Amino acid sequence: MIKKDDIQNILRTLDLEVWGVVTESKPKSLERFKAWIKDGLHGALGYLADERAIKREDLKNYYPDIKSTLVIAFDYSHIARSAKKFYESGESNGLKIANYVVGFKGRDYHYEVRDKLQAIGEELQKLDPELDFKFSLDTQPILERDFAYQSGLGWYGKNSMLINRHIGSYFIIGSLLLNKEVEAPSEKFETDHCGQCTRCGDACPTGAIDIDKRTIIADKCISTFTIEHFKEVFPPSGIENANGEIFGCDICQDVCPWNRRLERKLEADSTAFKENGKQFIDFFLMRPLEDIFCDLEEMSNREYRRIFKGTPLERTGRVGMLKNLRLYLKLK
Repeated sequence: MIKKDDIQNILRTLDLEVWGVVTESKPKSLERFKAWIKDGLHGALGYLADERAIKREDLKNYYPDIKSTLVIAFDYSHIARSAKKFYESGESNGLKIANYVVGFKGRDYHYEVRDKLQAIGEELQKLDPELDFKFSLDTQPILERDFAYQSGLGWYGKNSMLINRHIGSYFIIGSLLLNKEVEAPSEKFETDHCGQCTRCGDACPTGAIDIDKRTIIADKCISTFTIEHFKEVFPPSGIENANGEIFGCDICQDVCPWNRRLERKLEADSTAFKENGKQFIDFFLMRPLEDIFCDLEEMSNREYRRIFKGTPLERTGRVGMLKNLRLYLKLK
């Protein structure tokens, strides 16, 4: 069995501090997830209800040799703090992008997390040559938030995000499914510290959060509208009260006391946000809106892909970003 100290040492070389281990292969929230899908609350996220759904019922359906899962929080809360300083400054033109866009040096987090998971797996194999692994993040048919919860990484917030009392909710979940058991960390984080707080639900301008069920109504969510809809569609009611979000949305996370306490605890300026996200910030967040709109109108789809290749903004594409900007200008 690989010891927890050895795992911790490997993770610290990659600046990763928050992790857990789970040996259960079945998600505890499966029926809740199925009900969410059955009720159509996944909306435009059709891939969540595709033929891979059967694999979500048991990790063994994805990796038959699994004995344990190492679940890791890839923290980008420092960028969230820095972003707030930028948006409060005179440099901002009023538009906003989700913090995770900048949180991983401007790369699509799928690439960044995948590369680190691969590196961690290879280091573990040096300790045990018989160890085999598969990595997982949100592209695999796995309820990754469920297993993060089971491993002790945090609790389900009322906005459905997993919240950790040390780093808040600004983190991406990545996992290694292992064919060997590994020693779990001694500390188990406490669960559910939301109490009577409803700030996330109160702050959501489109009413996308069901705080009682701790779920999201995807078609009402600004993130779904700005990221997943690549062409013109009718926007969710209430989006006129948003804060300039043109790709993703962090409103419910920004108001969460567990994220705000980190802002008070750790000093930050806008430097990290501007340096990590220079490509996006220079193009979208500092220039006059009319200039941004004209440039997007005049460039080709191929040129847009060339500029934003390997970044989160590649997904929505030029037409999708124009859709988002048109709506913002209409409501402004």
